[in-house]
Amino acid sequence: MKQRMIDRIQELHEEWFELAAFIGSHPELGHEEWQAAARLTSTLARHGFIVETPVLDLPTAFIATYKAAKPGPTIAFLCEYDALPDLGHACGHHLIATMGVAAAVGLLATIEETGGTIRVYGTPAEETKGAKVTMAEAGLFDDVDAALMAHPYYAYEKSGSSLAMDAIQFEFFGKAAHAAASPHDGINALDAVLLLFQSIALLRQQVRSDARLHGIITEGGKAPNIIPDYAAAQFYIRAADRPYTNELVQRVLRCAEGAALATGCTMKWSNYEYSYDELATNEPLSEAFTQNLIALGVAPSAIQCGNDHGSLDLGNVSVHCPAIHPFIQVVDEPYMLHTTQFRDAAMLPRAFEGMLLGAQALAATAYDVVATPELLARVRTTFHAYKASQSV
Repeated sequence: MKQRMIDRIQELHEEWFELAAFIGSHPELGHEEWQAAARLTSTLARHGFIVETPVLDLPTAFIATYKAAKPGPTIAFLCEYDALPDLGHACGHHLIATMGVAAAVGLLATIEETGGTIRVYGTPAEETKGAKVTMAEAGLFDDVDAALMAHPYYAYEKSGSSLAMDAIQFEFFGKAAHAAASPHDGINALDAVLLLFQSIALLRQQVRSDARLHGIITEGGKAPNIIPDYAAAQFYIRAADRPYTNELVQRVLRCAEGAALATGCTMKWSNYEYSYDELATNEPLSEAFTQNLIALGVAPSAIQCGNDHGSLDLGNVSVHCPAIHPFIQVVDEPYMLHTTQFRDAAMLPRAFEGMLLGAQALAATAYDVVATPELLARVRTTFHAYKASQSV
């Protein structure tokens, strides 16, 4: 039956290539992916899914569901389809979205015999305020047995880890004055920002090796002859797990408070993007995906160990249900994500063939979960063990 799914995805390859090409050539920013969402939902509806949209007041989010007559596990395929400012689909989200839909349609070929439920989650704005965060907080993944997605890349990688992240904005308020005639009357907000950067630079000496503290000045004054009465900076604070990330945030906040105290400014901080949790890869699920890649013709030696690629909102899903996020080779040159080289290569036939392989591997892994009780039990046991470790 697994071959039936793989063949079904291949039979519809022209539909998948056209879908990916359309989304790739019509890039839309997060929460503005109107055309992509419309194409994806219409495709799923045509193949028999019941589509709900919008979801949680997210206008370009959707959940498409197909429930077999027989009961069984719930499989989720996750789609991302937002583009990057100026760069377009340089992260390959047009391929991610199409992989998810193609895999779901492939699984349809066997789901009535195995039993179970297929869901396709349309999750906007992964690059900024990821909708997976909102959906996970609302409990929309709590009954999912396996959440599956694959990311395009220049190599094959097993599902690995990601960094938990908080995005913090610091605003300092001082008092303007003429910088030459009466500087003593001013309170320099820019000095507070610069002191914050210096304090964080020193803090980096006493943090774990997985910590990442990096920021920019978003406002530093209007003219050099005016003491700035307002200055602001934005930071990403990351670490390998949520508890340590929370600790780092508190230490950075104390740096900001000290900078305000030292300069006489007042300070306000806020989250300017959503907080991401670390990716907790479900190892039995990951191994099943790897074995399916091998069965589809990928040499075992070509599949690298999972690496940390920064932060992603699938982490927030992975703390609510078993999840994986492997990488699929779609280009043959070592083009990095978020570059024009990767963007252009990800629109070529080679990339679409890689996308097709990824969809087949995702569908085959989903089939293993719904058709193999032993695998489902291992997936669930591993997830419950992870949850228990987080509550200690």
